[in-house]
Amino acid sequence: MYGWIWRRLPGGPATKLLLSALILTAVGALLWFVVFPWAEPLLPFDDGVVGPTS
Repeated sequence: MYGWIWRRLPGGPATKLLLSALILTAVGALLWFVVFPWAEPLLPFDDGVVGPTS
């Protein structure tokens, strides 16, 4: 998959590296600011029970 993306990016190696970093940053920002906040209420990370519950 990464080879396919690398071959499809325009320019030489330096341009491809810059575009790859830009795409990686955009995907990371999308996950950080959109996907993770949406999914947080669905995840059980706030259930911090230590020891018996009774």
